[in-house]
Amino acid sequence: MTASPAPVTLTTRAQDVSSQIVEDILTLVRQETSSYDLPGLATGLDLLCELTVQRLGRPDHEQRHPGGECGDTLTLTYTGTGAGRVALVGHYDTVWPTGTLAGWEQPGAAEDGRSRLSGPGIFDMKTGLAQGIWALKLARESGVPLPTVTFLFNGDEEIGSLSSRPVIEAVAQQVDATLVLEPSAHGAVKTARKGTGIFQVTATGVESHAGLAPQDGASAITALSEFVVAAAAVAAPDRGTTINTGLIKGGSAINVVAGQATAGVDIRVSSTAEQDRVDAELDAIKVSDPRVRIEIDHAWNRPPMTLNAASVPLLDLAREVAHEQGRDALRDTAVGGASDANFVAALGLPVLCGMGAVGDGAHAQGEFIYPDTVPAQTALVAGLLGRLAEPLRG
Repeated sequence: MTASPAPVTLTTRAQDVSSQIVEDILTLVRQETSSYDLPGLATGLDLLCELTVQRLGRPDHEQRHPGGECGDTLTLTYTGTGAGRVALVGHYDTVWPTGTLAGWEQPGAAEDGRSRLSGPGIFDMKTGLAQGIWALKLARESGVPLPTVTFLFNGDEEIGSLSSRPVIEAVAQQVDATLVLEPSAHGAVKTARKGTGIFQVTATGVESHAGLAPQDGASAITALSEFVVAAAAVAAPDRGTTINTGLIKGGSAINVVAGQATAGVDIRVSSTAEQDRVDAELDAIKVSDPRVRIEIDHAWNRPPMTLNAASVPLLDLAREVAHEQGRDALRDTAVGGASDANFVAALGLPVLCGMGAVGDGAHAQGEFIYPDTVPAQTALVAGLLGRLAEPLRG
């Protein structure tokens, strides 16, 4: 590995251009990109591409992968001067419905007096996107050898990366290291994440008139309610397993015994053993009315992520860069949320997640970043790129 870029130059330069980085962040935030708004996602990806080209020039290779019912995935590759190859991965979709921005209010200063910036998707994860672009720009300006860098921007992460997963896995297998620009955990990088399941449960009963012949009906809604309560009891928070039924719909009219009902269930686990246990125990749930059929779509979306052996040298390198830049010890942590890093870690490849924003409130009204952290986070990624000009060695 090559020597890192001069740390003072990188951090100082990041401070000098901090206002420009923040303006790029806000530019991305002003374009709403709900996971379910295909026109908005298309416009948002065009904007992100234009911003990348504005800051870095035309890429040496560009490919837009159609997402079908999901947002497209864009890969932009900039050839470096060293033999190393790095992927910078980030999603541009957000959980916020289009129109949310109009009623969004800026928060006041934090209790310690620090300013905060807020907006739909600013923390998760448009700040990371802008910081990643600027990280390569600053690393280039430092004049050190650099790896070939592939940006991967996907528009379906918040709904499971259903279209982009194979692209992410293919890119990760072609590089020496993957840095995922998801928000940090209060400045810590994320080296362990829970696996996720997005289960669909369907109850099929028997319709009847609720007044004239209620005894002839078998309520799918009643049966599904029983299932949901029983499913909640399968959770084991002490083992890292949580189960949340977040969506329920069913029935055809208020005076009809419901013939069908569905539930969307979010499941988080820390191990494959827990995946197996949850599968078995959900399948074993019985409802009181045998006329109702319960069907479960066991859709495990992301495998659990742990700090695999290939990622340890990458974490050590990130800590070296942080130390050289005068930062306190760079912490790593485990979190309950999942990301596209889960896919990369499951392949046994080097990956670090949480290289993006410092702030809080992901998926919550008022999510925010601390703008005073933008330079340091950008410089950290820039410095790490400079150390990855040659392939990572364990």
